[in-house]
Amino acid sequence: MKDLLLYIAQNLVDNPDAVSVTEIERDGEVTLELRVAPEDMGKVIGRQGRIAKEIRTLIRSFGQRTGQKVTVDIVD
Repeated sequence: MKDLLLYIAQNLVDNPDAVSVTEIERDGEVTLELRVAPEDMGKVIGRQGRIAKEIRTLIRSFGQRTGQKVTVDIVD
């Protein structure tokens, strides 16, 4: 899942080298923290948060297929 999120984010932004994903696991739930360059933040979030919502939906559905509860946090 971490690799999938990294792939998606790197293809959305202008500066793919600045993209990083940190995986934190607690209480059986996996949290993926996505960090991008400040100038690329709008490209990852999208208008009215549409792109961010779709990224979260895609990662959550992938997690369900593997039996894990996954959340995505976009960090400043």
